[in-house]
Amino acid sequence: MNTVLVTGANRGIGLELCRQLQARGESVIAACRRPSADLEALGVSIIDGVDVSEAAGAARLAGRLEPDRIDWLINNAGILERDALEGLDFGAAERQFRVNALGPLRVTRALLDRLGPGSKVGIVTSRMGSIGDNTSGGYYGYRMSKAAVNIAGVSLAVDLRERGIAVGLLHPGMVATDMTGGQGVPVAHAAAGLIARMDGLEAENSGCFWHAEGEILPW
Repeated sequence: MNTVLVTGANRGIGLELCRQLQARGESVIAACRRPSADLEALGVSIIDGVDVSEAAGAARLAGRLEPDRIDWLINNAGILERDALEGLDFGAAERQFRVNALGPLRVTRALLDRLGPGSKVGIVTSRMGSIGDNTSGGYYGYRMSKAAVNIAGVSLAVDLRERGIAVGLLHPGMVATDMTGGQGVPVAHAAAGLIARMDGLEAENSGCFWHAEGEILPW
């Protein structure tokens, strides 16, 4: 049994990750700003008041965390604010950077003493952060924040290699959640793919950028 911590766990992909991981016997810790009724109904351990965009949020998570070791840390918390070149909202771009790019780095750093040899860090990113795959433009803040977390994840993979900690950058696909307006593949399908990628994450493939279906994505 692994001890798994999931951020952004109150809804969408995070909630479904908690559900599926608990169902297969993992010890699940769900971190979120505010728990939902659906999350509370799972009966997993919940740490609320965790805003990954703030140092205080990461400190609160670390301070309330009981296990000495985290086997899997899944940095799932994220936001998307739609924009286009005309009418850019730079405040929205900054918010997405704080949550999507700095949040996973902040949480991983705060929990570093709970990660040891064999631990795995997953960062739920997006192929919208791929420079090579960008053929449609727009979504400036979101794309930039995801590109930034991708390079942060690669640096983490390099820096944590000697500690025996593997890092995976995971794109769930276009998933039918509130973030996408309900368009895309079922949440359960995407979550199962992410879990499969975490199962397969090891030292030899640490730092890779994967689609949940197993495809290696371009940077």
